[in-house]
Amino acid sequence: MFYDRTIASILQGDFSSDFSKHKSQLHYKSLFQLYGKLKEKQHEQVSKDLIYRSILNSMETGIIILQKEATDWTIFLMNDYFSKHFMVPKVSKWHYLKNQLPSLCELIEEQNFEEIKSSLQIRVNKEDTQTFILQTSATKTFNEEYYIILLESIQKVVEKKEKEAWINLMKVISHELLNSLTPIRSLSQNLNELVQQEDISAEDLDDIKQSVSTIHNRSNHLQEFVESYRKLAMLPSPKKEKNELSELVENCLQIMQPLFKKEGIIVTNDIAFKRWIFVDKNQMEQVLINLLTNSMYALEDREIKAISITAELKEKRVYLIITDTGTGIEPEIEDKIFLPFFTTRKDGAGIGLTLSKNIIEAHGGYLAFENGENQTKFTVCLME
Repeated sequence: MFYDRTIASILQGDFSSDFSKHKSQLHYKSLFQLYGKLKEKQHEQVSKDLIYRSILNSMETGIIILQKEATDWTIFLMNDYFSKHFMVPKVSKWHYLKNQLPSLCELIEEQNFEEIKSSLQIRVNKEDTQTFILQTSATKTFNEEYYIILLESIQKVVEKKEKEAWINLMKVISHELLNSLTPIRSLSQNLNELVQQEDISAEDLDDIKQSVSTIHNRSNHLQEFVESYRKLAMLPSPKKEKNELSELVENCLQIMQPLFKKEGIIVTNDIAFKRWIFVDKNQMEQVLINLLTNSMYALEDREIKAISITAELKEKRVYLIITDTGTGIEPEIEDKIFLPFFTTRKDGAGIGLTLSKNIIEAHGGYLAFENGENQTKFTVCLME
């Protein structure tokens, strides 16, 4: 009877019983050891589960883990952020969640619970809809099927990217300032020692002249650096006027034509339609010249030197696409190319792409790039 009760406790995962008073029964020794080991394992698993849940509940990303039961799904876990942010009680069944968040659940059902990477608009607490990044994944372990849903606010993603951009910007500015201030400080200390001497030799005089010249050059560099930053910070609001897209592009190509000819670059303008857009002509020309110049430098060491310009119309938006056959952008610097003062060219100021991005965004559009095989594509998106 005692033996059967112990085995039943093990099979049911119930380790609440205390068999310590029976330890004197030596013929049950192995049974007690098994019971103790399994009880310890259960406590370890409960502790791990509590830690994992605590971690998931502390994350500012909506997380739901579904578990397959026959043909239906149950909610294995819903973290606190998801429940609080979407005002959803911690329900246990999929159809209950569907009643609360139909737009999310219907999208997942349409994709047949496959992996998804998409954006999704959800109305939260009867307010305006908000946009979220949706990522899902399916996994199977020990014959159990799980489906993981992650929802992250676009606003939080943007804030995170902005913070990272500011940190990178401060690194670049600090590096640039120290590159000039360190030699200036060292040379000024040296000059101070030299002028304290009663007699200045011809050799010392040469040192003074060279030091003053270096300080002057580094000071000029710092002034140019600050001026570049001022251009970014003081970008005027665009004065939008009616301009024809293909003419705007053609004007920029005429300006750049002597440089293209010198470098042996073939440029094709494949814009096949006329379209009026409201933009600041001077600012847009600056953007196009910056992008074309960027493409020109990317073609320096290439056998095939070609730039093509095309345009598309989609959903009341104009997409201007500049593609070159250059070396492309290295993966490790892809997240830095729009960073102020970041450049891979020795003579570059590192503000061309940043300024272009700011101008396009001030027009209500965006500037994006795409790396391809033996080509780089920049896309300017503008509202009509």
